[in-house]
Amino acid sequence: MAITKAKSIKGEITIPGDKSISHRGVMFGAISEGITELTGFLDGADCRSTIGCFRAMGIDITQEADHVIIHGKGLNGLSQPSAMLDVGNSGTTTRLISGILAGQDFVSSLNGDESIQKRPMGRIITPLTEMGAYIKSIKDNGCAPLEIGGSKLSAIHYNSPVASAQVKSCVLLAGLYADGTTSVTEPVVSRNHTELMLSGFGADITSKGLTASIVGGPKLIGQKIAVPGDISSAAYFIVAGLICDNADLLIKNVNTNPTRAGIIKVAQAMGGNIELLNERIISGEPVADIHVTTSHLHGCEVSGDIIPTLIDELPVIAVMAACADGTTTIKDAAELKVKESDRIATVTENLKNMGCDITPTDDGMIIVGGKPLHGTTVNTYLDHRIAMSFAIAGLVADGETTFDNEACCSISYPDFFKTIGAIVNR
Repeated sequence: MAITKAKSIKGEITIPGDKSISHRGVMFGAISEGITELTGFLDGADCRSTIGCFRAMGIDITQEADHVIIHGKGLNGLSQPSAMLDVGNSGTTTRLISGILAGQDFVSSLNGDESIQKRPMGRIITPLTEMGAYIKSIKDNGCAPLEIGGSKLSAIHYNSPVASAQVKSCVLLAGLYADGTTSVTEPVVSRNHTELMLSGFGADITSKGLTASIVGGPKLIGQKIAVPGDISSAAYFIVAGLICDNADLLIKNVNTNPTRAGIIKVAQAMGGNIELLNERIISGEPVADIHVTTSHLHGCEVSGDIIPTLIDELPVIAVMAACADGTTTIKDAAELKVKESDRIATVTENLKNMGCDITPTDDGMIIVGGKPLHGTTVNTYLDHRIAMSFAIAGLVADGETTFDNEACCSISYPDFFKTIGAIVNR
């Protein structure tokens, strides 16, 4: 696949379903009673890993493209899998399912690909152990593969050192199997899809300030959930519409939950022409159509409480910053180091290769924008967000931009390059 400079970008697009909500819909449906129906499900590799894990535990799940039906068996209806659960490349699957497995009366194990085996799981091992769970890093290195389950859980109040929806959700899901009320307090509020969706399924769950709390032992009832478009996938086209010449793009049906939509605030702070149209609520989540046009951007600082609301979008925000006048500083984002790749290193490497003035820091990067970019071969490190971010950079770069592996985009956006082809004129 080769990307070349776009003369214009025009059109309307609908991007794939929200990955976070798709994962949770399958998981919560599996431990609910009755049928859960998901429409707009993200049919990507990560979400298929979640389906595979619950099928392995005896849950009947049917899927036709973006339509998924889960026949739930209730909180205690899972069966011991006959083999190690395969979470693939999915950190969300790994951490959230660990909370559910911790409450089972059987012991199971899980593992994933090479990337998953390097990602830090101590951040869930610690609170689950505090709850009385049996959870072990099989290689004793704080990473997968993990062995989990077979213990009675006790409710705790956990002060999480990181603002992570995966950690918070893991503890709250374990709290479903504990007596009493389990609470998680974060340094900054992370995305709240778990709280919104579990409430819809019937859990007694509350949020107050930085703390989310859940009461153990609820009866969860299957739901119908319309999954909105994923703002993390929309982000690439938001940036494309702002940095490319002659751009006028409408991105329809996007989840604009404020715990996820930090990229909109950053784009506005950088002078981007961005509008939210047709705002509404679907299945408890705020949704809008996003209209973007070519903009004259300027640098800004991206830091503090906004970081958890755009952590997955920082690679493409860095591309946007490279095309803006002045300096953009990204900080308080050390979490980038423990994603599918070390995204501070991978963003820096690839933007430098394209001619950008960028300096990595311990918790982010400093980007001096405005220099012309030129095509390169992108080193993706099998990280879908790196591949897609630099495909967007290729739309404004001279020459050709190619990839050592573009297939990794299938993790979250299987038709990504097809969408580019539908809107770009060269």
